[in-house]
Amino acid sequence: MTVQISKKQKTKSKSEDSSNLDFAHWILDFTVSKKSLFLVLVCFLSSQFSHAQKALTTAQIKQSLDTTQDPIGYVKFVLKKKYVIDTISVFSSSSFIDITDSLAYSGKVGKVYGPFYSKNQKYLVKILGKAPNLFYHVAHIQLDTALFRPKFADSISDVIITKIQTGKASFASMATLYSIDQYSASRGGNLGWLARGAMLPQLDKALGTHKKGDIFKVWTPEGVHIVTLLDAPKKDVGFALILKVLL
Repeated sequence: MTVQISKKQKTKSKSEDSSNLDFAHWILDFTVSKKSLFLVLVCFLSSQFSHAQKALTTAQIKQSLDTTQDPIGYVKFVLKKKYVIDTISVFSSSSFIDITDSLAYSGKVGKVYGPFYSKNQKYLVKILGKAPNLFYHVAHIQLDTALFRPKFADSISDVIITKIQTGKASFASMATLYSIDQYSASRGGNLGWLARGAMLPQLDKALGTHKKGDIFKVWTPEGVHIVTLLDAPKKDVGFALILKVLL
């Protein structure tokens, strides 16, 4: 059986094919346009985000570092700044070498400090954590074994200790008169509060076996030291973990 298609029907089919083709082209054009629009939008937002990051002031960065629960992630992935994580040892709670160990001791955990400047580098410091150490309040009189022979220096140290213990002289006056360590001699021999591990090993070991008020001598590679503990040892901040953000 043969099916006859009229000219009218043929024309209609061709028209439908043409319409379908036009619709497919429209869909394709719309999809391409949509993708292009999406890419433009992404690029725009990216540039805006980048611009916003560049526009952040030091105060804004500092505020964000103060409040974020993930300071390292914030610096690494959001700010994209160079950073250093370091453990700082506090050698003395009464005097500090620089701003870093001062912050390690007196800074508050979680707090951001700065900006500071070093070698033309601007940076912020955040205290991540702290740990304790044992501290000794020490005074000493260091005899110059380059000036006195060891045997003579040892003999003088015995005389000095006897004078102090019998009340004929004070520790401070003997330090001013005999000590080669001019820094502590000007303070009556007082070295301040020193952390365990900050002193020469021989001193560290001897301090651990004495109590407040004891006067004793210790030999080190630096000579002979007449030492006293001015207070009982105490625990204090000895170490701090810091995040240094380079701006």
